[in-house]
Parts: sequence; structure tokens; C-alpha cells
Amino acid sequence: MSYKRISAGLVAVTVVAAVIAGCSGSSSGAHSGSGSTAPVRAANPAPTESNPPGDIPDNQVFVAYRPTGGFTGFTVKVPEGWARTDKGATTVFTDKLNSVTIATANASTAPTVTSVKNTVVPRLRGQVPKFASPKVSQVTRKAGPVVLLAYQGDSAKDPVTGKVVRDAFERYAFYRQGHEVDLTLSGPVNADNVDPWRIVSDSFAWR
Repeated sequence: MSYKRISAGLVAVTVVAAVIAGCSGSSSGAHSGSGSTAPVRAANPAPTESNPPGDIPDNQVFVAYRPTGGFTGFTVKVPEGWARTDKGATTVFTDKLNSVTIATANASTAPTVTSVKNTVVPRLRGQVPKFASPKVSQVTRKAGPVVLLAYQGDSAKDPVTGKVVRDAFERYAFYRQGHEVDLTLSGPVNADNVDPWRIVSDSFAWR
């Protein structure tokens, strides 16, 4: 075999190799935008959304509460499954950072915006840690006109973690024929519980 034939063969092999390499580079670039041959990994799925602390789930079920002791002339819906505590004329339903408190009392006159400002606000100021931002107004719920006191305060210290939460409160004072029922809804200030609290306060009914 002559030197010229060997040289010609080497040239042909070099050209073929170059063409193959070029095609390989073009194919890789179509997928990655560069000459890199590293495998392309699929993106991770989006994390499951969780409710912020204090947010009541959208699928929360509400059930009617009918008192069996003391004054029993009303009903109100409360979140199903919440822990219940009874103490005298007060019943409290709690779950995590939220609570629904129902207190009954005899009253000779109906509460007014002025009476709540002059009597209830000073009392709560002495009872609720760091009581602040009281706002008293008359609003309408399905049971009729009602006096609403909105305010903020610190929660009791968690017995396990020692954590204290800044809470927002809505206190509705319902009245009829010498009986007052105070419905207090509370949860963390940043929780979005507008709809659940509206369900509860709108569900109050005399019977």
C-alpha cells in the first residue's frame, strides 16, 4: 500500500468524524442551548399549599349549638369538632389558635354603643393583656341589630411552648326580653377568618 493511499484514507476518516461530531453537537444544542450533554431533569412539583396559622379551613363544617343549661332561648352554629369547655354561664369552643366564646346574662336594658364603650371596654382593658384598638359599632346580623366591639389583645401563654399570640376579637352583644348573649370570636390578627366568623355571627337565632 502506498503512502498516498494511506494519507487519502486518513483524510476521509477525519472528515467523517468531523461531520458526526458536528451533528452530535447540533442535536445536543437543540435540547440544552449549548454543547453540554448533561441530562435535563424534570422540575419538582409545586409544594402543597397549607393554611397560615389561625386560618380556619374553607371546608370547615359548622353545627348548631343549643345550650342545655342556664338560659336556653337561642341557637348558634359553631365549628364541628372543636373542643368544648363549660364554666357557669360561659361556653368556649377552641381549636388551635381560634376560639368561640358564648356567655349569657340577665340584663334589664339592651346594650348600646355608649354602654359598651363605658362599661365593657374598661372591664376588658383590665382583663385582656395588652388590650388595644377598641372599636364599637352597631351592625346588623340575621337576628337583627347587634352591638359589635372589635379589639386586639395578647393570648394566654401556651403552657407547652410559652408562645403568646396577638389576637383579634369580635364581640357581638345580642339582646332580647331581659336576656343578653355575648358571642366573642377570636383568632390571630393576621388570620383570614372573615367568612367563618360571618357564618357564626349570622347563624345566631332566638328561639
